[in-house]
Amino acid sequence: MVCVRCVRVLHPAATVAVFILVTVGIICSGLLMGLDDRFIFHPLPFDRMSRSSLPAGGLSVEDHTFPTNDDLELHGWFSRARPTAPWLIWCHGNSGNVTHRAHKLRLLVEQGFNVFIFDYRGYGRSEGHPSEEGLYHDAVAAYDYLRSLEQLPVGRMILYGSSLGAPVAAELALRRSAAGLIMETPLASITAMARTIIPVLPIEILFRSRFDTLARAPDLELPTLVLIAEHDEVIPPSHGYQLFRALPGPKEIWTIPGAGHNDAHLVGGQPYFTSIANFVRRATDRGHS
Repeated sequence: MVCVRCVRVLHPAATVAVFILVTVGIICSGLLMGLDDRFIFHPLPFDRMSRSSLPAGGLSVEDHTFPTNDDLELHGWFSRARPTAPWLIWCHGNSGNVTHRAHKLRLLVEQGFNVFIFDYRGYGRSEGHPSEEGLYHDAVAAYDYLRSLEQLPVGRMILYGSSLGAPVAAELALRRSAAGLIMETPLASITAMARTIIPVLPIEILFRSRFDTLARAPDLELPTLVLIAEHDEVIPPSHGYQLFRALPGPKEIWTIPGAGHNDAHLVGGQPYFTSIANFVRRATDRGHS
């Protein structure tokens, strides 16, 4: 039973004080818990059963290991369509490892692309522990390894980032040259995501990582394709539209009707792959001109 005389309405100043105390408490808890690890990075190891996830119908992959500039060894897969095909360097999302993209990888190869998909540090069989700057270093290491090993001209290289991989691919585009950039279901930034989740508290200050794709967009002058899932339940489609508006160079956009965050290639079907193929053809033709 509540004593009515014990109930008091807080003075506005007290309300502000409580808000501040709660916010400080959340911040301290977040710093202690390491929110980057809990909410951003979700790596899974590459175990003995991982190969069983390769899709029926055949997918030929080559295991590759390559070094980073801070002496880690990363792992990735080459999957080839034909010797003269363009290469997609695939910066995947924040969870799992390369094996969880095996079905989509097979579909991309069937469309005529050579694909290099790699695991960031701490993911799959790659050494280390993930961090924002670490993922940027990993993408550069993957690019340099592929280009050196295959003796590839820039005009045959397409940077492809999905979800959290979009800011990684965008940063790679600023550090290395390529014919084009594809960003699928991209996030504008961790700050924008945090404000979407809890708009009344500044929880973005709990994260060390920023992954600020929107800040990079005005400097991305290479041809860019933005793919947006109409019903993205993870990253609001508005992030992709913001990025598209901020891009200064040749750019294309396609919203995939009915698609969610993880099924754009399934819901989109052949038109999804055709949009990618047409963009890659235009970008590589421009790169050779």
